[in-house]
Amino acid sequence: MCSFAKDIGIDLGTASVLVYVKGKGVVLNEPSVVAIDKNTGKLLKVGGDAQAMLGRTPGNIVAIRPLREGVISDYDMTERMLREFLHKVTGGFQLFKPRVIICVPSGITEVEERAVVDAGIQAGARRVYLIEEPVAAALGAGLDLSVPRGRFILDMGGGTTDIAVLSLNGIVCKKSIKLAGRKLDEAIVRCVRTDRNVLIGEKMAERIKIEVGSVFYTEDKEMEAKGRNLHTGLPEKFVIRTSDIYDALMEQVMQIVTAVQQILEITPPELSADIWEDGLIMTGGGALLHGLGDLISQHAKIKVRLAEHPVECVAIGTALSFSKLDELYDGFVTPSTHTH
Repeated sequence: MCSFAKDIGIDLGTASVLVYVKGKGVVLNEPSVVAIDKNTGKLLKVGGDAQAMLGRTPGNIVAIRPLREGVISDYDMTERMLREFLHKVTGGFQLFKPRVIICVPSGITEVEERAVVDAGIQAGARRVYLIEEPVAAALGAGLDLSVPRGRFILDMGGGTTDIAVLSLNGIVCKKSIKLAGRKLDEAIVRCVRTDRNVLIGEKMAERIKIEVGSVFYTEDKEMEAKGRNLHTGLPEKFVIRTSDIYDALMEQVMQIVTAVQQILEITPPELSADIWEDGLIMTGGGALLHGLGDLISQHAKIKVRLAEHPVECVAIGTALSFSKLDELYDGFVTPSTHTH
């Protein structure tokens, strides 16, 4: 099947990859997981199919996450995963390769940038541009960045939390911390292990976080969870409540609250006045944690609101940036230095 080149925006996240095609919206939302045969190196599955294999595979099949804390930890696997996803989205052979904008954490190094660009080119892109997460998140949340007004954004994904003040197509101050959704899941795993001597998997930890997790709780919710008893080695069912994991989550989340306060301290006074009026906008799947906005608002003394489509915001903003390439080039978008 031959088709014209598409402009594609990719939110290359630690937990999931979202692909946004201009004119079609988010066309792919899959976990950042690949399953390979260890003996042959053959790629077996990517995305949701590969995630289903996590922790459930025979010895020769390994399901791995090729991205850690927002950056590529396994270049070869990331490139193969991207290739599969692009193939899925474009429907196979293309006479004209697509232009691709990939979103990256704001704390990324030049070497890490180069790895992302190369992976995109190798996966079949004609040209790769990079955009920083807070910028893409702000665009996706519908903010106009071309005006001289302070915009305060927090994007909490799976591997990193990016906090930035933006104004007039530029980042005024920013901070990227390697603490996000995955770290909260790990904290829940440790908490259950310590308190109950039960080992739970990462998918169960994520379910617990979504269903009963809170950092500003008003009611003690409960749910049934399953794991393996470390004394007996047998499967065990148990009830877990909001109060059981509250301290474990708070210990992690307070680092984000501190980072927000640090950014506010170094923000120029004129922009601080704008932020006081408009508040902080939260995006990303991690920002859905119950009570996070209330907690930040209480400590930072500013209004906090969740963007309309928090999970898709970055992917939407990434694709929207194509129409603003000329404006954004200097401040936000890094072009690849070679084309194919």
